[in-house]
Amino acid sequence: MPEPTRAQLLGYAVAVVLVVALGARWIAGRADAGTAGPRARTIPAAGPGAPDGPVQVRTGARDRSVVHVAGAVRRPGVYRLPGGARVQDAVRRARGAARGADLGGVNLAAPVADGQQIVVPRRASAAAGPAAAAPAATAAGPGPPVSLNSATLEQLDTLEGVGPATAQKILDWRRDHGGFRSVEDLGQVPGIGPKRLAALRERVQP
Repeated sequence: MPEPTRAQLLGYAVAVVLVVALGARWIAGRADAGTAGPRARTIPAAGPGAPDGPVQVRTGARDRSVVHVAGAVRRPGVYRLPGGARVQDAVRRARGAARGADLGGVNLAAPVADGQQIVVPRRASAAAGPAAAAPAATAAGPGPPVSLNSATLEQLDTLEGVGPATAQKILDWRRDHGGFRSVEDLGQVPGIGPKRLAALRERVQP
């Protein structure tokens, strides 16, 4: 077998050096890949509708939620919140609670979910109000007694059981007898018997 020439030996040496260099570079690349953080990983594209080339998926991105904030807030609307957000964060994004809001009716510490509607209720109206004042006025007692010696026909007509005709008889009796000295004198007016006098006793005075 003929001995290799000097040129062949030189070629063999160059080939060995290239193999060693490529191996060292490959090992270094593997070490760098092992120390790098999981910022992104490459997934080969597959399927008939997949784009050409590999697809990169970011594994460090934070999830986000889209929520609808309604009710007693200053600016209701749809807001995008970062992952791990709470109902309190959603209320703050809506510019905070409005006047009359009942924050005790919503759990501010609850985590939000994508597509969730957060409704802040309003406080119930006070039971007492202007509408409640009318029955109180109606339930009030009768006004002051009507004076038999100074009342007009219209004033006498407001008394229970006394119509315009009876009121005119009271005025006639007062004119003819110079006035009423006591409530008992009212019983002398025609048309006013003992029963009606008893009903009017607390409502009139001389």
